Amino acid sequence: MNPSRHGTSPAHDRARLPATGDQLKILITREQLAAKVAELGALITADFAGESVVLIGVLKGAAIFLADLARHIDLDASFDFIAVSSYRNSRQSGELKLTKNVDDSLEGKNVILVEDILDTGVTLTYIRKLLQTRQPKTFKVAALLDKASRRKVAVEADYVGFKIPNLFVVGYGLDFGGRYRNLPDVYVLESPSDRA
Repeated sequence: MNPSRHGTSPAHDRARLPATGDQLKILITREQLAAKVAELGALITADFAGESVVLIGVLKGAAIFLADLARHIDLDASFDFIAVSSYRNSRQSGELKLTKNVDDSLEGKNVILVEDILDTGVTLTYIRKLLQTRQPKTFKVAALLDKASRRKVAVEADYVGFKIPNLFVVGYGLDFGGRYRNLPDVYVLESPSDRA
């Protein structure tokens, strides 16, 4: 694929990956992502001028967004990571479980949770409650994508990249079965009935 044309021409708005055969349709180009991430970084820099921030990435999806965002934040910044997963058993469905906690103290610090996508709000609510017990000075949320139509809990991000409809998206850290995180654009993974 030609990076200079990818996503800007009808011939390049879809991609078929040989390894999977899945049909992907571009939703947000790498150029749009870069511009928006730079904008979010500038907002965070202005909001926390003269202060330090701790960026906490939600693994694994937010890793690429966090790395790009951090390079646009002109402040003293450190990183940490957190991970949660849902599990099912005979009595409960979709319960959240902490699989990796943050490593360092957050007490008195400016914390920005970095999420790849905000949809139901359940995971964000769980993580917010967990991290606020560590007594940060401030707690903000930066979400690359916001799928508000899926919201089950009334929660919003402080910094939002793109509001998107209820579509299944991959790329730029987002995956399907562990695949596609490395794609530089955000794609809609089309349903089997839509595949060519």
